[in-house]
Amino acid sequence: MCSYHRGNVFVPCGNGVRNLWKWGTQPVETGCATCGNYPRDLWKRVRKLWKWGARPVEIGSVTCGKGSSECVFTFPPIDGSLQCLYNHLMSNRDDYEKKLETLTAIEDDRIKSPHHVPVDAYTQESQSLYHQALADKDALTAAGLSWELVEDLPLRIGAMIEAESSYYVQRKTQKETATRWTEESQLAYKLKKQLHDSFRYAFRNNPGLLGTLKFTVKGRSHANMIQALNDLSHLGKKNVELLEAVRFDMSLLDKAAQMSKDMSALLAETINYGSTIKGVKKIRDQAYTHLKEAVDEICRCGQFVFRQDEERFRGYRSAHLREKYLERKREAKTKKESKPEPRAPAP
Repeated sequence: MCSYHRGNVFVPCGNGVRNLWKWGTQPVETGCATCGNYPRDLWKRVRKLWKWGARPVEIGSVTCGKGSSECVFTFPPIDGSLQCLYNHLMSNRDDYEKKLETLTAIEDDRIKSPHHVPVDAYTQESQSLYHQALADKDALTAAGLSWELVEDLPLRIGAMIEAESSYYVQRKTQKETATRWTEESQLAYKLKKQLHDSFRYAFRNNPGLLGTLKFTVKGRSHANMIQALNDLSHLGKKNVELLEAVRFDMSLLDKAAQMSKDMSALLAETINYGSTIKGVKKIRDQAYTHLKEAVDEICRCGQFVFRQDEERFRGYRSAHLREKYLERKREAKTKKESKPEPRAPAP
């Protein structure tokens, strides 16, 4: 079989294939001694065979497409020992939808935000914790840990990943929209000033029109600017002769009207994303809270059970936080060593 074999699991062949699955904290590394090839569409073809629903997937295979005909991806029979792998491969969206009602029921005073550990690091550590707990099931349950909490962990992780992805997309879109507004609003304000200056010169001998112009450009908000562009366009079209007398570019009137319409839509989009992202962030924080409650309970139990076993104990602590702690200690030590010694008092 041209594949990487781990116990009962076969992973597709190919040089350089990384992170299709993660087993614990280390990526599964694969290599093909027969053909050494990995077609880019192999994983897409593999995913089409996976139909997650009420029942487990069917066993199937897909050929590599290059090299030996033995280069295939083989799905193993589903058994209890592989449940962690299948839970990891389940659609995060499905996990999110299953958990959505539970997440939204979390009250505001219980909600926590991920400040100390990056979300991607936290979800990976949670996956590692799940595998650790599976190996220590007897010891953990003997100490009173509810095993349903461990079994529910993959769903909580999937919901967290999906919620964070939605939040990331919203933040990225909001940032892009804000950048567009900054760039285009500068052009809009510049056009408004150009129209105002030209109209003011063209209407210099007409006090009534100057009063109308002054009222039109009154206000400094974005909404005032948008309205002013449209009003200036109408005012200019009603006084074409005066504008032509000063050789005004009449195409700017249509440009102002169109820009007013475009900027109005862009401003509404900017405001809408600002309000939408608050709701998306709240769901993300609720998903984090839901995951954290389970992780904290499992970690507390594991730390108690293995308090005298340093190797197992480390599996129930955050590697990221520990690394940060050690980094701060190293920095403090370096700073202390580099500090100059005080001078001796003069005799």
